[in-house]
Amino acid sequence: MKLYNYFRSSASFRVRIALQLKGLPYEYLSIHLARGDHLKTDYGDVSADRLVPLLDLGQDRLSQSMAIIEYLDETHPTPALLPSDAWGRARVRALAQSIACEIHPVNNLRVLNHLRQAYHLDQDAINDWYRHWIAEGFAMMEGMLQREKRVGRYVLGDDITMADCCLVPQVFNAQRYKCDLTAYPTVMRIHEACSQLAPFAAAHPMKQ
Repeated sequence: MKLYNYFRSSASFRVRIALQLKGLPYEYLSIHLARGDHLKTDYGDVSADRLVPLLDLGQDRLSQSMAIIEYLDETHPTPALLPSDAWGRARVRALAQSIACEIHPVNNLRVLNHLRQAYHLDQDAINDWYRHWIAEGFAMMEGMLQREKRVGRYVLGDDITMADCCLVPQVFNAQRYKCDLTAYPTVMRIHEACSQLAPFAAAHPMKQ
C-alpha cells in the first residue's frame, strides 16, 4: 500500500495511526500541503479531489480518512477499531465524526487560507478563529465523554477504537495553535493514555 499524506494533516495522522495499530506496512508519499503540492498536475492525476490522505492499493485508490480506516478495519480485522455490537459501532462513529465532521472541516488548511486570502485576516485573527472552533468542538466532545458510561482508559472502554484515532490528531493540532485545553480533562486524559502507545507515537507528525 502507498499512503499519500502530509505530516501535519490530522486526517493523514488518523490513517497513519490505524496502519500502525494494525501493523500494516506502507510506502509513505509526502504531499506538502503548505507548499501546494496537492495543487500540482501530477497529484491531480492521482487524486481527483486533490486531498490527503489517499490510500493507493494498486488497482484501486481510496480517499477520505474515515472511509480508509473503516476499509482497513474490514480487510484487516485484528485489532478491531470498531466494536462488535451495533450500538458500540454507532457510538464510536458518532464520537469520531464529532471531530472529523464538526471540528476539523472549519479549521483545515483550505478554510484558513481562504480566510486569509478572501477576507484579509491576519495570523492573530486566524488563530482566534481556530481557537473558537476548537473550544466549541472540544466542549461538545468533553460533554459527550463525561456522559458516556462506557468511557474507560480510551474513548470507549479499554480498547482503542477509530474514535481514539481521531481524538489524538485533533489534540495535536489544538496544541500547535496554543489552544487552552484545561476545560477538557477527559479528552486530555484519553489523549495522554493513547500517546503512551507505540503505534500512536510512530504515527506522530514529528516522527515522519
